[in-house]
Amino acid sequence: MKTTYTYWKEDDYFIGHLDGYPDYVTQGVTLLELQENLLDLYKDLSSDAIPGVRHRAELEIA
Repeated sequence: MKTTYTYWKEDDYFIGHLDGYPDYVTQGVTLLELQENLLDLYKDLSSDAIPGVRHRAELEIA
């Protein structure tokens, strides 16, 4: 499984969020550390460890 994320460099950190969860941001000193933190964040978000998570979904309109 793969997902996409958005990231940017700010001062000495890489900041990013999973595209499906833009309200939840994490950071890392390196891009690899950011990716590891995003993976941890995904696990928390998808296991309901964080309350009140907003989810995105598709709805088919007939």
